[in-house]
Amino acid sequence: MVTKVFSPSKITFWFIISSILISGFLFYSSATIAETINIYSHRQPFLINPFVKAFEKETGIKANIIYSTKGLAQRMLAEGKRSPADVVLTVDISRLNVYVDKQLLLPISSEKLFKNIPAHLRGPKNDWFGFSKRARILAINTKRVGVDKIKKIEDLARPIWRGRICTRPGSHVYNRALLASIIAHNGAPVAEKWAQGLVYNLAQRPQGNDRSQIKAIFQGVCDIAIINSYYFGKLRNSKIAEQREWTKDVRIVFTNQGGRGNHINISGGGVAKYSKNKKLAIKFLEFLSEDKAQRLFTKINFEFPANPSIPYSKELLSWGAFSEDKLPINKIAELAPMAQRIIDRVGW
Repeated sequence: MVTKVFSPSKITFWFIISSILISGFLFYSSATIAETINIYSHRQPFLINPFVKAFEKETGIKANIIYSTKGLAQRMLAEGKRSPADVVLTVDISRLNVYVDKQLLLPISSEKLFKNIPAHLRGPKNDWFGFSKRARILAINTKRVGVDKIKKIEDLARPIWRGRICTRPGSHVYNRALLASIIAHNGAPVAEKWAQGLVYNLAQRPQGNDRSQIKAIFQGVCDIAIINSYYFGKLRNSKIAEQREWTKDVRIVFTNQGGRGNHINISGGGVAKYSKNKKLAIKFLEFLSEDKAQRLFTKINFEFPANPSIPYSKELLSWGAFSEDKLPINKIAELAPMAQRIIDRVGW
């Protein structure tokens, strides 16, 4: 056996090299950690991944995503100051408001966000921002319903539509938000009368998602459906031929165009309360408000851009121009509990 003996000079040399390598590794690791953000997302991966990839490519900042349809707010509460979350993304103002109520979002100051996102699409304390809009619209069968027969969302309670309307359950956040907007504009008594009239006019028990409502029109179950606008875009551009067929005789109607405008809701997000990378988190939110990401919202998700300076995609333009309700979106969250009580009483 041969024993290797290192001279003091060699030991010193390897000690220095090792120290340099270790220091370099630690520096690289620290830089990597500093240039990373963690996103808690209620939005499905296939919807948010294109935005994350574009952000990473443009900034070099790595984004890790934890996805769940529910439970993320409770998770953040349990994690407390140990929470790794930097950014929260979700859909619907009521879901965003859960984070506000639990004080899990930070008020932030960003000139870019203030410039790009209108005041009615952000929190009163600037602790959340809307990045895309979805209109709650009507889908009609053009062979059975004249396009000029419905002007306002309130028209759905008219007896002429008895047994001709489809909708998902009223307790779903999308419909609850719609009813909350009607309460805001007309008062609770009028809103409840409307909801009762709508229930009388349903063609079937409220069920399914918004895609199911379009399918029900195609199948002849109903002539009118309440849906979110982006579902129409997804079905018209679906890779599944059958789903494209569902939209063949369907046209969408924007309501209340002679008055307050069509009800809208948002997808949005904010900076997590215990973010370890606040500056990078704000940078990500700013990215979502700017040209590249806003155009992705219109092309990939068929949602309307929150930034008013961004042009619509070809698909969105094909639906026609419309005016939106400028009701401060947080008002809908405030009225959601009242809306739910009405939904329960009328059996929607």
